[in-house]
Amino acid sequence: MGEVVATMAIRPLVSMLMNKASSYLLNKYKVMEGMEEEHRTLERKLPAILDVITDAEEQATAHREGAKAWLQELKRVAHAANEVFDEFKYEALRREAKKKGHYSKLGFDVIKLFPTHNRIVFRYKMGRKLCRILQAIEVLIADMQAFGFKYQSEQPVSKDWRHTDYVIIAPQEIANRSRGKDKKKIVDTLLGQAGNADLAVVPIVGMGGLGKTTLAQLIYNEPKVQKHFQLLLWVCVSDTFDVNSLAKSIVEASPRKNDDIGKPPLDRLQKLVRGQRYLLVLDDVWNREVDKWERLKVCLQCGGTGSAVLTTTRDNQVAEIMGADRAYHLSDLDDSFLKEIIESRAFSPEKEKPAVLVKMVGEIVKRCCGSPLAAIALGSVLRTKTSVKEWKAISSRSSICTDETGILPILKLSYNDLPSHMKQCFAFCAVFPKDYKIDVEKLIQLWIAHGFIPEHREDSPETVGKHIFNELASRSFFLDIEELEYVDAREYFSITTCKIHDLMHDIAMSIMDKECVVATKESSQIKWLPDTTRHLFLSCEQTEGMLNDAMERGSLAIRTLLCDNPVWSSLQHLSKYRSLHALKLCIKTIPFLLKPKYLHHLRYLDLSESYIKALPENMSILYSLQTLDLSKCIYLDRLPRQMKYMTSLRHLYTHGCPELESMPPELGKLTNLQTLTCFVAAVTGPDCSDVAELQHLNLGGQLELCQIENVTEAEPKVANLGNKKELSELTLRWTFVCDSKVLDNFEPHDGLQVLKIYYYGGECIGMMQNMVEIHLFHCERLQFLFRRDASFTFPKLKVLTLEHLPKFERWWEINARQDQIGFPLLEKLFIKYCGMLTALPKAPLLREPCGGSYRLVRSPFPALKVLELEDLKSFQRWDVAAEGGGVLFTQLEKLSIKNCPKLMDLPRAPLLQELELKYLASFQRWDAVVEEEQILFPLLEKLSTEFPKVTELTEAPYLQEFKLKYLESLQRQDAVVEEQILFPLLQKLSIQKCPRLIDLPEAPKLSSLEIQDGKQEIFHFVGRYLSSLTKLILKLENTETTSEAECVSIVPMDNKEKWNQKSPLTVMKLRCCNSFFGAGAPEPWDYFGHLEALAIDSCDVLVHWPDKVFQSLVALRRLSIRNCKNLTGCAQAPPDPESSLHLPASATERSQHLPGLESIELINCASLIEMFNVPESLKEMHIFGCHELKSIFGKQQGMSQLVQGLSCSEEYSSPIMSAEWASETTSHYFHKYTRAINSSSKRAFPSSLSRVSTHMLLQWHVWGDSPSAEFPQDTENFWQ
Repeated sequence: MGEVVATMAIRPLVSMLMNKASSYLLNKYKVMEGMEEEHRTLERKLPAILDVITDAEEQATAHREGAKAWLQELKRVAHAANEVFDEFKYEALRREAKKKGHYSKLGFDVIKLFPTHNRIVFRYKMGRKLCRILQAIEVLIADMQAFGFKYQSEQPVSKDWRHTDYVIIAPQEIANRSRGKDKKKIVDTLLGQAGNADLAVVPIVGMGGLGKTTLAQLIYNEPKVQKHFQLLLWVCVSDTFDVNSLAKSIVEASPRKNDDIGKPPLDRLQKLVRGQRYLLVLDDVWNREVDKWERLKVCLQCGGTGSAVLTTTRDNQVAEIMGADRAYHLSDLDDSFLKEIIESRAFSPEKEKPAVLVKMVGEIVKRCCGSPLAAIALGSVLRTKTSVKEWKAISSRSSICTDETGILPILKLSYNDLPSHMKQCFAFCAVFPKDYKIDVEKLIQLWIAHGFIPEHREDSPETVGKHIFNELASRSFFLDIEELEYVDAREYFSITTCKIHDLMHDIAMSIMDKECVVATKESSQIKWLPDTTRHLFLSCEQTEGMLNDAMERGSLAIRTLLCDNPVWSSLQHLSKYRSLHALKLCIKTIPFLLKPKYLHHLRYLDLSESYIKALPENMSILYSLQTLDLSKCIYLDRLPRQMKYMTSLRHLYTHGCPELESMPPELGKLTNLQTLTCFVAAVTGPDCSDVAELQHLNLGGQLELCQIENVTEAEPKVANLGNKKELSELTLRWTFVCDSKVLDNFEPHDGLQVLKIYYYGGECIGMMQNMVEIHLFHCERLQFLFRRDASFTFPKLKVLTLEHLPKFERWWEINARQDQIGFPLLEKLFIKYCGMLTALPKAPLLREPCGGSYRLVRSPFPALKVLELEDLKSFQRWDVAAEGGGVLFTQLEKLSIKNCPKLMDLPRAPLLQELELKYLASFQRWDAVVEEEQILFPLLEKLSTEFPKVTELTEAPYLQEFKLKYLESLQRQDAVVEEQILFPLLQKLSIQKCPRLIDLPEAPKLSSLEIQDGKQEIFHFVGRYLSSLTKLILKLENTETTSEAECVSIVPMDNKEKWNQKSPLTVMKLRCCNSFFGAGAPEPWDYFGHLEALAIDSCDVLVHWPDKVFQSLVALRRLSIRNCKNLTGCAQAPPDPESSLHLPASATERSQHLPGLESIELINCASLIEMFNVPESLKEMHIFGCHELKSIFGKQQGMSQLVQGLSCSEEYSSPIMSAEWASETTSHYFHKYTRAINSSSKRAFPSSLSRVSTHMLLQWHVWGDSPSAEFPQDTENFWQ
């Protein structure tokens, strides 16, 4: 793996052992009584080993196999010794709990839980283990002297981080400049496939660390790409290209993922992409097996026209397999950008760059070979070096990248430069799969659980862990750090996640060797678990079966077990989990799976989203447990009553547990507790804690108090929430509105940023000046927000939510003169269901330049970007002031107003991009506040309107999406400006329930048009968009049957040049559009050669199968015909069955129609007698309410020949049976087969059809019209 070897992180293991051996608990509870001599010997010999570890690691790096073997043995002995001292510590904690009375609480269960609690038995057992450890250490010391290892001190770790954090420089800004041309070329390639029916595959090829993934991210986030594709998906593939697993990952990556969990992943994928113009990014592909790619590609080709797959790979052969004709070979990054990266990392921005070191950067750049990741790694290493000698040493140790080694030597050099404890922390991350989103807070807790965090007297392990993470992130060991928010009906929670670059992950795996195993696909993968496995990550089906098999085969000392998938059945061999320090398990079984008596060493337990009703009482013997995550356990109603004895507990997650009734008694004794996400305040009693228990707990992060109606008036002050400096977010939740004065004296500290209040019964909320976010819900007695003695300014507030406040009518108790802006930094404001509020808060008058003069305006929220108003029955003004001055929102980007019946106008918002207006009964004009001629919203991109009285529309030159609904008075869309295109960039237009609208605007870039319940006259304007449309939905008003002679073409007959350039239209749905069919309205259907989905509804002139139409639609995949009452079927009489083997030419031609058809739907076509010839490509058929249908296959010309064509199937016996079955009458068919088909039983079909259907039809549904026959819901949207 190159000439640089990543060193093993063993020093922290030995240091950890020394700390455990000297713990005060061991002496306090005399757990090593009778072993004092061995204890002293161990404490004496461990420092001698520590003295030479640095030299041993350097010799192992220099490829001395003896030193490497010595370190491996030291690692094994250190792990074993640490486990022995974990047992000593647990025994000390057990004796401490016994002294405090825990045994009396447990009763007779003590004997079962502690079978070896006898001190004599314990001393004998542990004495033997300790002697074995000492013997092993004696051998190590003898070998150490034989190898001649010398003393070398480890460089002390700087503690400057306590005073200032290093600023992590994101590489995106440099990437945007350095890869701008590459991005443009690939974006142009992707967008240029808009009219291509075939799937476009564009591989980005280059060596590791060149920036392929970063470039793909730039392309993925490009606004043009985001708007062009209807569906965007991103999946990391890495080493494993399992088709089913990959298909599942793609589906799960979709924001619109379907719920067909039981269906095969490839079927789910096909349903997801069907008809959608999508972009799929497959990052880090290594697969060279053509058949696997072809299997996946078959499903991906079901997407809409213009779909594309963008891949990144280091392998040219992979690129050739996937799409060699469009492969993009990424070039090396220019040296000037590499120099910029190195200098930005190596030098502090506050200090002057030493000229002598700056000159050396050029030599360092040559070592990078065009790789930005190598430049980041070297720059991060050089940041800690200040002398020329140190820089020359790094330069000489940095091997120039080669095709064989890539940049791994440089990355290993960066790893080797880390302090030993940081090496151990990073190497542990090999337990996660590549591209896995790691929860940063949980990662730090896992580090603490394994003892990786060195002790600091001044700082908590969490604080030190955050520093380690930040330092590793600054060196690019962690990437893609982002804040994720989870919001549902009851709760809001945020987490910080990160990822590891795949090359960095390779280094971590090489260091951990066989200690970390990641299983993400087949169960067979875990059968060969080596005995050295200590950390195990499972993300696959049947997790419990894999674990049971592995534990039955061997005895593994697993310390970490992270199961990413639920466990649905029991775990066996529980006694073999004794070494676990960290466990993540989602239990979906009724009985509780775990046995606490086997989990004495457990520090981290994540049971989130489990189906557990209660934790067993014996969980309280987990005295070493530090983190317990019970979040989103929706059935959990109680915690162990003796939880107060779990004194090591630091983090308890109980949010998202709606059934939780109370907290266990004396919770205040958990003095190490730092995180408690939800506290349920029950009626005070002996079996629960009241809020006073929180008084002396130093809680931080997020805290929710529930059932506050049970809290007495004095308790909020006792709870001392205002002085909890580490608390950043507080939620106060009453179950119902009741008399309460809890918030009257509530004065939060400056560090509390977010406050959420539910069902508060007071009239105001008091002092909240330092809040960043305030959210109020269902405070039904609240009349005003702030008391008279409160400050009129909220200098930090950025988000304000007011929902269901029916008595809220003013912002302050008294409307005093306002000379200052009350909310200078507010960015998001949500006001909903506040029926008495009449206006926004008063703001001072400001002067705004206007032409050569100025005008007076008010700006209550000068920084506001998002404003949503809903169900404000009394809201009529934008400002409480009546003395004039328009309201201006200088930064507003998104405005939504719904059901505000008294509001008549809109404010000025020059930067507005999205506008939604619904149910504004009094709104009539767009320009009520604008005196001079100007565009009201010059940057508007998205507009949705639903109100009746508007007669004309505003001009919007940048509008891209436009939805009109219930505009009863609107007649023309171009009434504002004549001889000018109002919407030159419009892409999506939806018009619903606008009965007087008779024309459409000019929109040269329109790609999607939807008209519902429109007049027939509007049909004539559709033709102007056909050269740009990809989706057309026309649902016109139902009129009397139009004769064929009255049908006219929407394609201009006088401009036949347009016919030669086929329309990009891929989806078309028509209702009451007779002009598309009939002899009197000849349509050039060849013009729609790219059409993939066609739905026809209520077409009265459609009598026979439109052969000319079918002949032209060569790309059609989905066809739906509904409510066509005059449709009978084939125009010609069917031929004699005996001559079916000798087809006339016309029949043969017709059998070639719709060659790509996969799905057909026929609903409520009462006159339909016969089907047309279906192609072999058909996979789904849905028939409902077609009572006169007499045959589906047998009487069709060509069916027998089709059946004969299947003779290659061994199952096929005779084609005659198909004809015999098909000759049965429809009524007999429904009587005999409908029930069986509805129950998905294949045995109801005749054998020949069953075999034909297995070859040609994957799904076949024939539905009757009986009340019990429910039409399948998924067919309604099958063509979308």
